[in-house]
Amino acid sequence: MVVAGSSRQRISSGLAAGAFGLLVVVLGGWWFTVGLCVIVHLALLEFFRMAQFTGIRPATKTTLVACQLLLISSQWGVVGGLPLDLSSAVLPLSGAAICGWLLLQPITGSIADIAASIFGLFYLGFLPSHWLKLRNLSSLELAPGLGQLPHWCAGWFTPGMAITLMACLMIVASDIGSYGLGRRFGRLPLSSISPGKTVEGAVGGLLCAMTIGAFAGELMGWPFGFLLGGLLGGLVALFALVGDLIESMMKRDAGLKDSGDALPGHGGILDRIDSYLFTPAVVYYSVTLMFSVIS
Repeated sequence: MVVAGSSRQRISSGLAAGAFGLLVVVLGGWWFTVGLCVIVHLALLEFFRMAQFTGIRPATKTTLVACQLLLISSQWGVVGGLPLDLSSAVLPLSGAAICGWLLLQPITGSIADIAASIFGLFYLGFLPSHWLKLRNLSSLELAPGLGQLPHWCAGWFTPGMAITLMACLMIVASDIGSYGLGRRFGRLPLSSISPGKTVEGAVGGLLCAMTIGAFAGELMGWPFGFLLGGLLGGLVALFALVGDLIESMMKRDAGLKDSGDALPGHGGILDRIDSYLFTPAVVYYSVTLMFSVIS
């Protein structure tokens, strides 16, 4: 009875998180930005909690504010109203402000304090900002297949929305494939960092993500759609796994099973989004660079 209740709790909280993510992606614009800001803020609190368990004293409040400014300025710069040069300056200026804050503390900060703070800015500020860049892509050249959509949906179903949803589906496919095939066929351990992960599971996640990517690439009208989409799916699966293992490594170092308890049955926010941190930058630069080379 306890196991069944825990399973239902996990499924319900997972569906709620998925529905929230789908809603803000579809809405886009500042709705997506605000939703991302909330998720990043909660995940940063969990990250700094883990850092503090290891004896590190990061610049928590300064980094929290810096990450919000980074996300807001990224959206503002993309949609207009803020010069792109000013938006790009937020990251280095925030890093300098964090270091300056640590210098002003009664107890001088250590290398570990600086590293954790700057990594927090990169990990949960700079990397997630690429979800905003991805969602705001508007050139139909990036998804020529959308030109065949009916006129009534062509206005709101943009290339940015399509590619963002594709990226999310590939990550979900990778997670499901890794879990399902790893549980059924897993024998060879993948890494001592996360004993539950297996080589067979990683291969299953890779194949599932490549399959989704191949079909998505064809539907979006990419040249060599199956091939390029499949390769992109492989990259997404690889970096989703890297994100998962990095977070597992941090939890192991902190001596924690979960990063938090915000999502019943799943652990913390960071436990849920670890696969979604490195992947948006990979998808954004792969797609934009691919089409700049092809054109």
